[in-house]
Amino acid sequence: MNIDNIPLGLLFLILFILFLLSAFFSGSETALMALNRYKLRHIAKQNKGAKLALALLQKPDRLIGLILLGNNLVNILITQFATLIGFKLGGNVGVAIATGALTLMLLIFAEVTPKTIAALKSEAIAFPAAYIYTPLLKIAYPLVWLINIMANSIIKLFGVDPKDASLESLSHEDLKAVVNEAGDLIPSNHQDMLVNVLDMQSTTVEDIMIARPDVTGIDIEEDWNDIEEEILHTNFTRLLIYQGQLDNVLGFVNIRSLLPLLHEDRLTREGLMQTIKPAYYTPAGTVLTQQLINFQSEKRRVAIVVDEYGDIQGMVTLEDILEEIVGAFSPSAFDNELMPQEDGTIWVDGGMHIRELNRQLNIELPTEGAKTVNGLVTEHLGSIPGPGVTILVNNYPLEIRQTRNNAVKTLILYPRLNRPNKEDEETEDEQW
Repeated sequence: MNIDNIPLGLLFLILFILFLLSAFFSGSETALMALNRYKLRHIAKQNKGAKLALALLQKPDRLIGLILLGNNLVNILITQFATLIGFKLGGNVGVAIATGALTLMLLIFAEVTPKTIAALKSEAIAFPAAYIYTPLLKIAYPLVWLINIMANSIIKLFGVDPKDASLESLSHEDLKAVVNEAGDLIPSNHQDMLVNVLDMQSTTVEDIMIARPDVTGIDIEEDWNDIEEEILHTNFTRLLIYQGQLDNVLGFVNIRSLLPLLHEDRLTREGLMQTIKPAYYTPAGTVLTQQLINFQSEKRRVAIVVDEYGDIQGMVTLEDILEEIVGAFSPSAFDNELMPQEDGTIWVDGGMHIRELNRQLNIELPTEGAKTVNGLVTEHLGSIPGPGVTILVNNYPLEIRQTRNNAVKTLILYPRLNRPNKEDEETEDEQW
């Protein structure tokens, strides 16, 4: 049958079908490439279309080669049939008009529209398309293989390995972005906990530990009456026992097991010594995720934090780590460290951790280097300041109110200033 003798109505029908095929190839390509690979792995366990799509995406060079092969073939046929229709309707002038109209129609109906829909409804289009591409790839494999051989040779010149189609691992920041952008899919309090868990990987026990000056315990050499008073009035379940000085740690005792004996007046110094459980030590640089695992494997809840020389730096508890994830268990946990004033200023305990201060007040004091507010002030000044001195850190004025034993005990935190942050302003102690 001569193509010139094909009825005009049939030519339009063929052209319409070719447009649908072109739209299918363009849209399905966008849909398949827009699929979330991590979500796809989960859906593939229950959905056959997802499973086929995942298999196709394992070798994207073959899939793209097949789609482009089909799309280009269809578009060439569209051009031929549109030219024939234009010639039949208006001769050479009709061909010129058909060429212009064809360009616009291809752009709208075979490119922009299907690709936009596919980007918004990727799964709904990609999964059915996978049923078509899977057998089609087997049929056209020899031709696709030949095309890929030539294309991959060029790709390798740019230092790209086309065989490396494995899913790249998400970075720490990528995971945080995924969680933060989950929107209503994850409740906000769950998002906060997930982000806190991710941040634990970059936080060490030194960042959250109870600093050495704040560590409380019982000196076994104290008067026995004083020891009894401390046991009766302590707020802790486990209490540190040392001899003479904190560097000579003997271990921990469980207060719950001692109170019945104490009330029955059957507890003695020797009996207390026998209940001591050896202390568990951890390096100051241990990340929180690892420390959590260590607590679990060691069946411990408290650890003594030591530096590289073995000197005691502080103490960390399981509760401290859990609070990094879910926040403080008690709303009054920081009442003694933060005291908001009516004028908008906040009185801050110098021993408070900078990370916790930032979290409680939603501010941005630097956390690199010094871990406490006292350390931040002395690090910036290079000396121990006196009362009345004010420094500017990240545009937050900090006024020293009280110092004791070579440490800043109390500060006043003023609202942030709306001014450029300059390094020289941070390191100078200024009188405000």
